[in-house]
Amino acid sequence: MTPEIQHADDLLGAAEPNGLLGWYRHANKSARRAFWSCKIGYALDAMDTQFLSFVIPTLIATWGLTKGQAGLIGTVTLLTSALGGWFAGILSDRIGRVRTLQITIVWFAFFTLLCGLAQNYSQLLVARGLMGFGFGGEWTAGAVLIGEIIRPRDRGKAVGLVQAGWALGWALSAGLYMLMFSLLPADAAWRALFVFGILPAPFVFFIRRFVDEPEIHQQQKLHELQSGARSSFFEIFGPQVWFTTLRVSILAAGAQGGYYAITTWLPTWLKTTQHLSVVGTGGYLFVVIAGSYAGYLCGAFLSDRFGRRLTFIGFSLASMLVVFAYTHISMSNNALLVLGFPLGFFASGLFAGMGAFMSELFPTSIRGSGQGFCYNFGRAVGATFPFLIGYAAQKMELGQAIGVFAATAYGVLIIAALTLPETRGKRLSA
Repeated sequence: MTPEIQHADDLLGAAEPNGLLGWYRHANKSARRAFWSCKIGYALDAMDTQFLSFVIPTLIATWGLTKGQAGLIGTVTLLTSALGGWFAGILSDRIGRVRTLQITIVWFAFFTLLCGLAQNYSQLLVARGLMGFGFGGEWTAGAVLIGEIIRPRDRGKAVGLVQAGWALGWALSAGLYMLMFSLLPADAAWRALFVFGILPAPFVFFIRRFVDEPEIHQQQKLHELQSGARSSFFEIFGPQVWFTTLRVSILAAGAQGGYYAITTWLPTWLKTTQHLSVVGTGGYLFVVIAGSYAGYLCGAFLSDRFGRRLTFIGFSLASMLVVFAYTHISMSNNALLVLGFPLGFFASGLFAGMGAFMSELFPTSIRGSGQGFCYNFGRAVGATFPFLIGYAAQKMELGQAIGVFAATAYGVLIIAALTLPETRGKRLSA
């Protein structure tokens, strides 16, 4: 048996799939279980992560936090998630994708629970930072796992559908927020919300029993055992790989820098500068989330249909146009509500093909290390954008600062995409 991933007949059956979900109808049990374990895991990851955005106003009111202190919690979470993603990538190459996925889910669930038990700001900051470590690691392990078990022609759709779990988790966190804050007083509701964060932990038992390690990874570990060779994280900076690592890291930084530039500051600009009451309401949030989920689905389909690079470029250009419309065109509240859909659609949809693209660019022995480093390097760079925009807004209009940073980020992404090879349909190799 070769170290290449098996043909579609072995993994998903001989029948030809059609459309976004056609591949799933012919998938075997192993592929389906891996798909659902990754999708549900990522949705629960998003649920736990998004809780903070809903409770910040309550923490400011009850604990007297400054906006700077509240913002620091979010920044620390993103930075530790980058570290967690790097570490999980290395770990997944050493102990396996499935085991790493289990560890990261238990990790972020446990520390989300501790957030709800925090008695002061310092305790919450530490608990949230440690939660971020697992949050970043879960994406890396899940993206590599699903990327290795799905056949080449459908990899973009499958990985993109997993990525779409983020929007579902976001919606679930919003629903729990409304439920908890309608049933309990605010000072108890925010704690109850974080306590719900332990819910993903039992899901690990399903993963442990029903999800198999990808065959290509098993073959790689067998080869290492027989040859005595052992992969190292530093191989992603080796002579044959370093340039790919550099370009993919820049691609990820552009994607996440643009995303954080838009999603962090644009609602604030619309509310404080444009005085549009629809911003911050449940209806606006629902439209953005719906657009986000639709964007993931569409991006997943397009990345397999037209290629990874073209999808990245198209969604980046469209995101630029949406930001321009927001910051340069006078709109009514109803128009703003409608435009929330393409905002979520394009800003989130370009991520759909990223996991598959990274899986196809690195060999099996360092796939987790490469994917974990590049994606989370981008997250670390993107985490600085909210601060930089806030700083720049002291010397220019906030809307102008958002536009400049978003355009720069997506411009960098487009350049990086143009320099990288197209990998659509590529077979994974050791």
